[in-house]
Amino acid sequence: MEQKEKNISEIDIINLLTTILKRWRYLARFAVAGGFIGIIVAFSIPKEFASTVILAPEFSSGLSGLSGSLSDLASSFGVNIGNSKSSVDAIYPDLYPDIFESTEFIQSLYDIPVRLEKDTTTRTYLHHKIKEGRIAWWNYPKVWLMEKLKPAEPLPGQGEDKVDPYAMNRTQWDIYKGIESSIDCFVDKKTSVISISVTDQDPLVAAIVADTLQLRLQEYVTNYRTSKARIDVEHYRQLVAQAKDAYDKVRKLFVSQSDSHFDAILMAVTSKTEDLENDMQLKYNVYTQSMAQLKLAEAKLQERTPAFTIIQPAKVNPKPVSTPRIVILFIWVFLSVMAGAAVILYQEYKKKPA
Repeated sequence: MEQKEKNISEIDIINLLTTILKRWRYLARFAVAGGFIGIIVAFSIPKEFASTVILAPEFSSGLSGLSGSLSDLASSFGVNIGNSKSSVDAIYPDLYPDIFESTEFIQSLYDIPVRLEKDTTTRTYLHHKIKEGRIAWWNYPKVWLMEKLKPAEPLPGQGEDKVDPYAMNRTQWDIYKGIESSIDCFVDKKTSVISISVTDQDPLVAAIVADTLQLRLQEYVTNYRTSKARIDVEHYRQLVAQAKDAYDKVRKLFVSQSDSHFDAILMAVTSKTEDLENDMQLKYNVYTQSMAQLKLAEAKLQERTPAFTIIQPAKVNPKPVSTPRIVILFIWVFLSVMAGAAVILYQEYKKKPA
């Protein structure tokens, strides 16, 4: 124990600092070399810009409000539209980030038309990521080597068929992962506020894609929540069309029968006219009930359609979110100075007699 304390006391911090500062010219060489490397690295890393959209989703209110009124109104027509208390959405805000990671959702972003801040020519988001994405110069040998080693593979959208989300090749997978890493969806569990952010090397592209993402998310959730209601609306529209056609046909027969036998007194004729009138009334009742069911289905579709409130829209942010170049420069200078100090201490240690 005493030997350890003796060894610790032998380490003189002041003496080490004095030794290092005596050779400040030598240390300055390391600082200059580190600054030169830092400048090269700082200007070689592409800048990245971010754009964020903040949304507030609408939640289903169960059987209260309009849904309760619909149930009461439907029951008066003998229609049961179910109990909304038992219906819970399978896709709720906490699952929205998982939607952003799905292959089908990301592949639907390939055809987004985008423009650059300094080039108004329209191109697809996929073309921008493949052809216009910049990388640091030290990554070029790796990219060149990968292209030489792996077989030629079609890019997304260049094959005869669309990209199979279940069997992507290596190139398609790399593009998918690159886009996935550049988009993000965060849901605040306390407030359920949705934040959608996109990073890109062009600020205008980031803003365009962020705005498109919030529209695609609303469309995705709306299609899910209204899928059953839209099927019901289409079904009742067909029933209304069929009931209207049947009513029109029997009404024409009744009018023709009534006009052609206006003064007829024979029971056979009058009974046929009465049968047509009863059939027409029956068809009319079916038509009116079908129309009422259609109106209820359309009201339910409107109720199921979610609404999103945009708290903060997408905007072009001219300030990059990547590490500032001055910070990269200081990091390299600091590391170089530490390396120089280590070399100085090592040299002084070698000079001491054994």
